Amino acid sequence: MKMRFFVNVLFVLLAFCGQAVAADVVSIVSPVDATVKHVDMQIDGYVYSGDALVVLKQDDGTILSLKAGVAGKVTGVEIQAFQRVTAGQTLGRIEASAIVVDTPAVSTTSHLPSVSKLAGRLFETTGIYGFIEGQTKDWTMGIGRVLMICVGLLLIYLGIFKGFEPLLLIPIGYGAILSNIPLAGIAGPGGLLHYIYEVGIMTGVFPLIIFMGVGALTDFGPMIANPKLILLGGAAQFGIFTTLLGALFLSDMVSGINFSLRDAASIGIIGGADGPTAIFLSSKLSPRLLGSIAIAAYSYMALVPLIQPPIMRWLTTEDERQIKMVQLRHVSKIEKIILPLLVLGICVLLLPSAAPLIGMFMLGNLAKECGVIDRLSDTIKNSLMYIVTIFLGLGVGSKLSAEKFLNLETLGILALGMIAFGIGTASGLLLAKLMNKFSKTPINPLIGAAGVSAVPMAARVVNKVGLEANPQNHLLMHAMGANVSGVIGSAVAAGVLLALL
Repeated sequence: MKMRFFVNVLFVLLAFCGQAVAADVVSIVSPVDATVKHVDMQIDGYVYSGDALVVLKQDDGTILSLKAGVAGKVTGVEIQAFQRVTAGQTLGRIEASAIVVDTPAVSTTSHLPSVSKLAGRLFETTGIYGFIEGQTKDWTMGIGRVLMICVGLLLIYLGIFKGFEPLLLIPIGYGAILSNIPLAGIAGPGGLLHYIYEVGIMTGVFPLIIFMGVGALTDFGPMIANPKLILLGGAAQFGIFTTLLGALFLSDMVSGINFSLRDAASIGIIGGADGPTAIFLSSKLSPRLLGSIAIAAYSYMALVPLIQPPIMRWLTTEDERQIKMVQLRHVSKIEKIILPLLVLGICVLLLPSAAPLIGMFMLGNLAKECGVIDRLSDTIKNSLMYIVTIFLGLGVGSKLSAEKFLNLETLGILALGMIAFGIGTASGLLLAKLMNKFSKTPINPLIGAAGVSAVPMAARVVNKVGLEANPQNHLLMHAMGANVSGVIGSAVAAGVLLALL
């Protein structure tokens, strides 16, 4: 009897183990109707938790990346690139395992292929073949890549020969070229640009370091000397909230565009013309749109000299542009030291969600103004910030790959970003005109355009347009007061959106 009992128990255990083994085979299922863009797994290959398996593209342009939730061996791959799949369709299978033994593949072929086969294989590794083969599968992989490489060259041209913010446009343009090279995989999983983007941009680390560097370069003296300029920095953020509503409206009106409220908030922040803030907010609220939003924000920041002057001339008269402003008072060192601590204290009490941005910005400024850590201040505003700028530009440029960029939602984001930036510029100008009517001392309405956060580009443009109207009218320091107010304003707007959404 005892023997029979143990035999029965053994059979039960074997049956249970068999079910457990069967349950260890995991099916990879498509969550939506989509087109397969990449297949990053191969049969008999091993994957680990977090590894990318398949990249899908929905009809509205949304990119979905399916990643492994377990480690194990790929026992089945039932799809190929550019194949159409439906929701619920099995894409492959993984045999899960607690321990993965990954052995290198060894070729058993001993004879040399013919010269024609070698030549054919060599041709298949060329960029020419990559463009031609890609075009036969999807236009974004052929002509689309050529088009985006031309866009990258255009950005480099504007940076080098036109001087439009070369520190931004040259690495962004170069990153765009690299990400569209066929067969290179530099922007795909395992590629250099992929890791730069994931480590520095998706985490929000690069934007915060850039904010610290901007703080170390910022002089709050003009804003302290004329506190009224803070209003201009606030008015220029009007474009953020207007564009938020515009994004929701566009989503309702245009088929193929589907922006949620969090998506719309991330798009609206482009109106602040503050790249680091746009990246930071998008990484929290709408990671799927981060690449397109970063491209729009940095592109419009760099193109401030092209975008703002027509709006400034349209909304101001020749006489208004010639207005001379009184010289600012001297600001003491103790005032400049107290300000970053005071702003941080207000942020802690009223809007903690903006603390990462405001905190890093004020840390950089305190390092500059205290005067006792000059070596740290120099590192923050020079070598550290410029190193991060290189990687930030390359990471943003990596999202200019044709398959990710050429879709309806991206075009909508670019259009909305332009509207947001235009409204922000116009709002600052109109408030400055109003303030000039009621102020005892004259205020040149042009400085209202510097209320956006593009530091110091917007202030330079204001000074340039003012000098065109009156060669003796130097508005740079006044415009910088509004400009640094805009930086704080955009960070506050981002904090409000984070707190509410």
